[in-house]
Amino acid sequence: MKVADLVRESLREQADQGAPVPGNFADRVLAARRRRRTRTMVGASLAVVTATVVAVAVPGLGPDSADGGPRPASELQSGDVLAHPGQTPPRELIAAGDTALAAYSTSKRVKLSDGDAVITRTYRLLDQKTGTYREAPRWSWLDVAPGMRTAAVLERELPTKRIGLLNLMTGKVERWIPVDRGVGGVEFSPDGRKLVATTYAENPDLLDMDNPMSDGKHEEPGPADPSRTGFYVLDVASGDGGWSEVKTETGGFGIADINTRQDFTFSRDGSLVYTGLTSAPHQQYYDFKGRKASTPAREKHLHWFVEAGLSPNGKLAAGDFAGGNKTTATEVLDPLTGKRVAKLPGQQLLAWADDKRLIAWDIAPGTSEYRNRLVLITIGSEKTVPLSGYRSPKEPSDGRWTPLFAER
Repeated sequence: MKVADLVRESLREQADQGAPVPGNFADRVLAARRRRRTRTMVGASLAVVTATVVAVAVPGLGPDSADGGPRPASELQSGDVLAHPGQTPPRELIAAGDTALAAYSTSKRVKLSDGDAVITRTYRLLDQKTGTYREAPRWSWLDVAPGMRTAAVLERELPTKRIGLLNLMTGKVERWIPVDRGVGGVEFSPDGRKLVATTYAENPDLLDMDNPMSDGKHEEPGPADPSRTGFYVLDVASGDGGWSEVKTETGGFGIADINTRQDFTFSRDGSLVYTGLTSAPHQQYYDFKGRKASTPAREKHLHWFVEAGLSPNGKLAAGDFAGGNKTTATEVLDPLTGKRVAKLPGQQLLAWADDKRLIAWDIAPGTSEYRNRLVLITIGSEKTVPLSGYRSPKEPSDGRWTPLFAER
């Protein structure tokens, strides 16, 4: 299908659904098309894509990008692998294949007057004008949409009753989505058209002195009892959506089946949401009305704590750690059977770069598990490509940054 036909068809589908066309709709169509093509074709097709989009007269198009503005750094720097192995935390854009490091965060415990504490994150978010990561101190939580032009952001005091849509080109909030119940986490659907916002009665990052942890010498506040109440599914373009209550269940010893922060996430096709569980079956799916749903066939062998999940084509699933006491290794599974189909280097699988490569943490040989860096690994190869510098082995430490990936 030609690009012009692709855009026309997508616009027709959007009109048939009765939904308003988002300002970056053409960008989304073209980004989805680019992700289905090999990286070797991107540079050759870019000029043709731009010219064709102008020809179909989508409102707001301009010479630089499909929404009339300058192209973001994640598109301008179109190399297959953008690595900075000497940088930790990263200062410049890191990317591999169709995936980029959209942001990263560091965290610290902030003590409260009553003896409790709260885990406070500081994000460094990709500035799409410069291709560098800049501190974003206003936000306590964020997620970045596919295409990396928009971030959903939550302000410092959690739970909050509004969700911001931040333009990554301008650094400004273009719109707020108000909600009736307090939100503590938010995430985009795989196509970027919806948000799932997890609601809590209390701050999900609270540490409670009534649940102390001890190292044998000192007591510190431990994770608070879960206060999660449910979730919203919201349309990004209109802000419309509904809230569903999901009650926290307990096991035989009266222990909650979720962690203090246990946000909802979309299924691969975006038709369901799910929550991680602290025990088997490890994931529970729900429809948008809050009713329990069956696990999709290709997601039955996923675990919420293995962040990479399914490959882009859905034919492979990222598995857990498969190494030993002195070696690191990970595994890739057949998503339908759960059987191992490949054993790879690496410590923890974080994101798929494409159908054959993954971004992972891996440690420096002969060091502790806390001295690790981002690497690119390939199915069928023992070689790893460093993407970042090593994180500090000290814990806690400002050097221990946590990555957030998005499709570019």
